[in-house]
Formats: sequence, C-alpha cells, structure tokens
Amino acid sequence: MSTLTISLPDPLQRWIDHQVASGAYCDVGDYFRDLIRRDQQRAQKIATMQMWVDDGLASGVSNENMEDILASLKNAAK
Repeated sequence: MSTLTISLPDPLQRWIDHQVASGAYCDVGDYFRDLIRRDQQRAQKIATMQMWVDDGLASGVSNENMEDILASLKNAAK
C-alpha cells in the first residue's frame, strides 16, 4: 500500500474532521478511499452511458414512429 500526502485548506480539513468525528468514517484514509471508490463508480457509469449514446448514434435513424417503437419494446418485454 502506498502513502499519499496532500495539503488542504482549513475549511476542507475541518469538513473531513467532522465526517470522521461523526462516525461516518473510521479515519481520514477511510474517507478518502470512499471518495475515490465513488469517483470510480461515477466514471464507470458515465462511460457506460457514453457507450449507449455512441451505440444509439451509430444505429442510425429509424423509419418507425414513436408509437411503433414503444409497442415493439412492450412486446419484447413480455
């Protein structure tokens, strides 16, 4: 495991100290690890959504109207 040293302005340090003191985190490192995990999850969700957008754009324009598309989706869900 590696060690990271960072400098924070006092308001941010107080915020982190408050989070730890509230019992939400066992220590400062736990707080930062949680932030990093959440950021990784967010980045993965964004990448997945971008993939869906790219797939949709690559699929082209449909000749069906919205009612037909919704009907076919409902039939596929059954």
